[in-house]
Amino acid sequence: MDPDAVREAYDAVGEAYGEFRRTDGPETDLFDDLLDGLSVRGPILDAGCGDARRTAAHIVDTRRVVGLDISAAQLQLAGERVPAVERVQGDMTALPLADDSVAGVVAYYAVFHVDRTRHGEVYQEFARATKSGGRLLTNVSQRPMDGTRSNWLRDGVDMYWSAPGRARTLSLLDDAGFDVAWERTVTDGLGESVTFVMCERR
Repeated sequence: MDPDAVREAYDAVGEAYGEFRRTDGPETDLFDDLLDGLSVRGPILDAGCGDARRTAAHIVDTRRVVGLDISAAQLQLAGERVPAVERVQGDMTALPLADDSVAGVVAYYAVFHVDRTRHGEVYQEFARATKSGGRLLTNVSQRPMDGTRSNWLRDGVDMYWSAPGRARTLSLLDDAGFDVAWERTVTDGLGESVTFVMCERR
């Protein structure tokens, strides 16, 4: 899976992605758990933030949020939609962040746009940037998958997904230095059954 292809796809779909996914789906209720009792100081990284309305917008009144996305077009939309978000363009396999610089990471519907053979690198990067006692909230695919969809949201746009499955993902999280605090399956804003995990950085 070519990261440039994912970047080009998100650049191409532009506002169509924001129109596709609800901003107030049941998955956004989990942000309360992320923030409740989080004593570690620092911002929250919204990894794969898109236009920031589904994630960062629910957090930015409580914590500073750094929105990271591979797509310049999506980051521009984030600046327009949620101006308080600090935006940075980058790749989850090589975060442009200092060690121990964030109190937590939210990665919603994002990691599966990275080839599953590199998910370990993503979680290692999340761990490197997260302070001890910080938290990670992310979705987990139950089964291994690699997929492509043509004409995704707009004609001529191909999108790519890849995941190693639940068991391998939990192992990679542990290897990176995260302990799973809970695992929950919710019906998200698209009506799909999605599993989320919240982890604590050792």
